[in-house]
Amino acid sequence: MEITNESDTFELGDGLTVNRLGYGAMRITGEDIIGRPPDEDEAREVLQHAVDLGVDFIDTADSYGPGVSERLIREALDPEDAVVATKAGLLRNTDGDWLPHASPDYIRNQVLVSRDRLGVETIDLYQLHTPNSDTPLEESITTFAELKDEGLIDHVGVSNVSVDQLETARDHVEVATVQNQYNLTNRDDEDVLAACEEYGIGFIPWFPLAAGGVDDTLVDEIAANHDATQYQIALAWLLEHSNVTLPIPGTSSIEHLEENVAASAIDLSADEYNRLTDAGSS
Repeated sequence: MEITNESDTFELGDGLTVNRLGYGAMRITGEDIIGRPPDEDEAREVLQHAVDLGVDFIDTADSYGPGVSERLIREALDPEDAVVATKAGLLRNTDGDWLPHASPDYIRNQVLVSRDRLGVETIDLYQLHTPNSDTPLEESITTFAELKDEGLIDHVGVSNVSVDQLETARDHVEVATVQNQYNLTNRDDEDVLAACEEYGIGFIPWFPLAAGGVDDTLVDEIAANHDATQYQIALAWLLEHSNVTLPIPGTSSIEHLEENVAASAIDLSADEYNRLTDAGSS
C-alpha cells in the first residue's frame, strides 16, 4: 500500500508540501537509541522503502545515536527524496539520560554538525528538541531565527512546548511545526493542537501508536472492521482527528513500516471516529 491520496498532504510553508504520514527515524539506531543498529544495511533499506511507499517527511534528531540516525539518512537517501526534519537541544549520554541543552552556542555548533551528517547545505526543518530551564526560551529561539536568516535552515519547529511557549516562539520566528506527545490515549496537549490549527502550524505527535488504555474491546472491534491492527487504528484516528496532524511512526522493520503506511488508507466511519474519540478522552 502506497501513500497516493494527494488530499492527505500538508504545506509546511513556502510551498514545502509533504504527505501527512511521515516516518520517525529514532528506531534505526542501537538499543535504547544509543550507538549503531545491529544491521546498518537493513536500517538503510527501511529508509529507502519508506520513500518507495510515498513517505516524503522524515523526522530525526542529533541525539538519536547520537548522530547515527542522521548519518544513516544521508547514506540511504538523496536530499531530494524527502523533507528531513532534525532537532537540537537534547543530549543523550551513554547512561541513557536525556539532558536538555539549548544554549545558543550549542545550537550553532549542532546545526553545522547536522548539516554535515545529513549532507545538505540547508536543513529543511530544524526543531528545538525541548525548552531548557537553564537557557531562556527567547535566547534559544532567537538563535534558530538567526540560523534561518543566515540560510542554514529553511523552517523552524519547536517540540515539547506549552501554548505560552509556542506564543513566545512565534514572537521571534515563524514556526512551521510543533512536536509534542499526543495520541489516542494521551491528549494532554489538546490546547497546543488547537493553537496549531488556528495558526496553520503542523502538529507532529510523537509516540503516535499508543492504543492501549482505551477500551481494548472497542479498538479490537474497529480494527476487525478494517482488517487492521490496533496500531493502524490509532494512526487512522490521528489522521482523522485534525488536518494539521503529521504522525511520524517509527520502526526498524519493513513489515511494520508497510503496516503503518497502510493505515493512511483506512477510512474510519463517523461512528467509529466518535466512539474512539469519546473513549480516549474519558
